[in-house]
Order: sequence, then C-alpha cells, then structure tokens
Amino acid sequence: MNSPATPPARFGITARILHWTMAVLIVGMIFLGAALVGSLGHYHSILILHQTVGVAILVLALIRIANRLRDTPPRQLDSIARPERIIAAASEYSMYALFIAQPVAGWALASASGTPIRLIGGIRIPAITPTDAHLYYALRNLHTVLAVGLLVAFTAHMCAILAHTLILRDQLLDRMLFSARRRRAAPPADEPEPPQLVSSPPAVAAPRIDTPGPDSPP
Repeated sequence: MNSPATPPARFGITARILHWTMAVLIVGMIFLGAALVGSLGHYHSILILHQTVGVAILVLALIRIANRLRDTPPRQLDSIARPERIIAAASEYSMYALFIAQPVAGWALASASGTPIRLIGGIRIPAITPTDAHLYYALRNLHTVLAVGLLVAFTAHMCAILAHTLILRDQLLDRMLFSARRRRAAPPADEPEPPQLVSSPPAVAAPRIDTPGPDSPP
C-alpha cells in the first residue's frame, strides 16, 4: 500500500500533456457546441472554431492511444478495489472510443451537408461522405447522441476523481499531475510518541529581608 509520505508512480510526461490538453479542448468543445445551438450572428465563426477543435481532438486522441500502447501506465493504487478497476477500465475505453467517434461523426456530418469544411487559418479538409440530406439528418442525430455520451462519461470521470481526491484522499490525482504533492507521514500506531521534555522555569531567589537587631542603629 502506498505510504502517505511517498507520492504514487505517475504517468509519463507525454501522457500527462495529452491528458490535460484534451481535457481543456473537450470542455471548450462543450461550450462551442452549446454556442452553435443558440448563435445567430457569429454562427460561421463559431462553426470554424468548433470544427478546428474537433479535428485537434481527433488527432490528439490517435496520438494518445498510440502513446498508451507504447508506454505502460503505472499500476493501480491498492485502495482501488477490483470491481472499481473493471468499471474504470471500461469507462476509459469508452472515452477513447468517443474521442474518435464524435469528431469523425462531426466530420461526416459536415461532409453530408455539402458545405466546405474550413479550419482556422483557411485550411480546408476533404469530405468523407457524399452530399445527402437523409444522411445529414441521420449523422446529425448520431452526433448529438455521441455528444451526450461524451458529456456523461466526462462528468462521471470528474466525479470519480473528486471522490478519490476529497473523500478517500488516496492521491489518485497525483498520478496525472506535473508536481506530486507530499504529505507528512503519521507515526505508526504501535510506536509511542517520544516524551516531550518540559523545561522548568528558573528558580527566582527570594529577596533578603534584614531584621534590625538590638545593636543596630535606628
């Protein structure tokens, strides 16, 4: 079991960079998707940004999967039970699948609409499906379902991390941080704490009072 004073083994630097970069892009994509639904005056500008971020997520997801196959992740913490490990693995694979399926569905959706697909900087990418109205509506519904699934999986992942960080305090999040936090180790329960030496205050001499004798001058 991991010692509280020793941070657990972390993922490689490439995995950590890809993880946090994709997390920022996915959060941004959620807001961009909501903005596309309610936007009127800046629809085309938001659409270009939305498509650019989608392509970036697709490329980074492929790189992340290749890096995961090449770089062995650290072992799970002993505080995580076997059922939770199975659920975590299934959730991870589902998120990887959504990272690829969602951008590809959006790419196919834009291709079926017949409009040119433009990215930031004037870059154009080719269509992957023919222009077809029925295909467009089917892909639009699929894109919406996948977006909801990605949002649910992302939210569940965040809730699990918060539970481990704030409630269990097993340093699970430290495996993905760039600087691991160290906590002071508590003394073992079977070893008594060393006695504290309390220094006594220095003795103060009582003032001398001379009693006048019979021969003392008045």
